[in-house]
Amino acid sequence: MTDKPQFVEERGQKVKLNNLCSRGKSSLRQKDVSNDGPYAVYGASGLVGTMASFQNAVPYVAVVKDGAGVGRASACEANTSVLGTMQALIPSEGIDRDYLLHLVRSLHLGDGFSGSTIPHIYFKDYGKLPVRLHSPAEQKRIVDIFASIERQIKVSKQQLDQLDFLVKSRFIEMFGDPIRNPLRMSVSSVEELAAPIKNSMKAGPFGSALKKEVYAESGYKVYGQEQVISGNQFLGNYYIDKEKYEQLNSCKVMPGDVLISLVGTVGKVLILSEDCQPGIINPRLVKITFDKRKIFPEYFAIAFSLESVRSSLLGRAHGQTMNVLNLGMIKKLKLPVPPISRQKEYLNFVAQVDKSRFVAQQQIEKLQMLYDSLAQEYFGD
Repeated sequence: MTDKPQFVEERGQKVKLNNLCSRGKSSLRQKDVSNDGPYAVYGASGLVGTMASFQNAVPYVAVVKDGAGVGRASACEANTSVLGTMQALIPSEGIDRDYLLHLVRSLHLGDGFSGSTIPHIYFKDYGKLPVRLHSPAEQKRIVDIFASIERQIKVSKQQLDQLDFLVKSRFIEMFGDPIRNPLRMSVSSVEELAAPIKNSMKAGPFGSALKKEVYAESGYKVYGQEQVISGNQFLGNYYIDKEKYEQLNSCKVMPGDVLISLVGTVGKVLILSEDCQPGIINPRLVKITFDKRKIFPEYFAIAFSLESVRSSLLGRAHGQTMNVLNLGMIKKLKLPVPPISRQKEYLNFVAQVDKSRFVAQQQIEKLQMLYDSLAQEYFGD
């Protein structure tokens, strides 16, 4: 692991963020991406296609400005474009693009957003935030330090990818590919394997979305995309009171429920553990309660994550700037359903792989803590 370096330069002068960068172009919709040229177009989840032209001619930083992942910053190369859900930030003269990237990340622009309403952040607002400006030489030193940490994180993430590949390869070996090459065994739709599948798009007296005024400071948890995308059920600080909770029976969750994201970063899965907080799902999720006499939630989650299954579903997802899944797509998905004993055999194999996954994940968390500590030292007050 990289040792924490000694900080030698003065902490830098305070300036506003808009002194270090300006707004680039970011007006494309998903349907504008024609895939007719060599120039990349990026969205909140990465590359979304190509075009024959580009909007930003120099290397820049892109910030997710609305929806899931709001505030997340990434580096983009010259001669590329971003969707309208992103804000392109063009570095000013004398500002290293990657220095700007780490500085913007240190601002945690997405903090405080969760719940069912779509969050928005605007450069006209956060561009006024005070930040620290270091000399060009110090910018380079800071960038090199963060690059070293990120390389080590990348290695650990590659280990996780390899373990994930091992788990999925074993699934296909035992049960076949559900879409491309299913083995001869019982096949059932998700709808046949579960209790009635619910989401909160029509959440009783609260309409098609849980409005801000519904939320309370404590009470029953509201599970949203933040938890599902991160894989951490304990994140988030949105709640509803007991009275409203009792009116939303169809949206209530319990241990073992499978939550799936429907909008934006679609198809992400979270299985609620035994120590999950009582609560409900928000309108951007669907919950599935499987009959465990037929299928284990963990088996479903791995089957659902297979590339062929995701491609089949996402190929039918729709939307202008964000992908959208609907309940019908998920209910009709057919999966091989081996005997419970075979599912247990497979999940025992997965449990062994998870031990190695835990070690790699711990290394990533330690490196991320180092990154955050240095970001506070270099960019904080």
